[in-house]
Amino acid sequence: MTSFAPDSIVLNRKLPLWYQVSQSLRASILGRSPRDPLRLPTEEQLAGHYGVSVLTMRQALKELEDEGLITRHRRRGTFIEPDARRGAPVRLLGSVDAIVAQQSGMKAELLGHGTVPVPPEVAEYFPGASEVGTYHRLRCDETTGEPTNHARNYVRPELAARIDVDDLARWPMTKVLRDVVGMDISRITDTVEARLADPETARLLEVPLLSPILHYTGVTYDTAGRVLDVAVIHYRGDRFSFTVTLDAT
Repeated sequence: MTSFAPDSIVLNRKLPLWYQVSQSLRASILGRSPRDPLRLPTEEQLAGHYGVSVLTMRQALKELEDEGLITRHRRRGTFIEPDARRGAPVRLLGSVDAIVAQQSGMKAELLGHGTVPVPPEVAEYFPGASEVGTYHRLRCDETTGEPTNHARNYVRPELAARIDVDDLARWPMTKVLRDVVGMDISRITDTVEARLADPETARLLEVPLLSPILHYTGVTYDTAGRVLDVAVIHYRGDRFSFTVTLDAT
């Protein structure tokens, strides 16, 4: 039986390996094509793929099993759960792959894209630029069809010219910039605040006007310190929480 082929990552030895592996595998699972197999490789094969021990791989798989993304059957193997709920809490632990994993696995509808004058709210991130590429997407739960968040991405114009909008229907912008466009991402700075839904957000997310939402701004930098992308995302307050775990070691 053919097994699902997860993406590869470069591990950061300063972060827990099991966490990085679980987030990378989660992103691969949620971003898979419907035609991809549901069976995962064996623990040993996955450990070899990621370059970690079997014990580390087992811990990563337990995280995904606890979330309900996979099911494990003695002697039969490990399988992706096709109907798993995608509306998991926002959980970040210093990893770009955590960002990719959190944003993956939701049906994305492109509401519009193009080149626009730099909006005042993101002008500080694009000094000297007169225009930016913009992409507006609505994400929905694949199972229920319920809207979960809507996102606007603002990217440097030279990068926008290299982005295929079809890729954005399947993958988050972070993954497209890193794995398709080939940009070296050094860090992402996140800001989250509570806000009340404005008329546009209430309409798109199908929530009452002035209901609570999570307003997220993620700024992606390359290794030269330039801003590549500014993501502004509105999450439904009744579907998401935001958790940051700090490693004290």
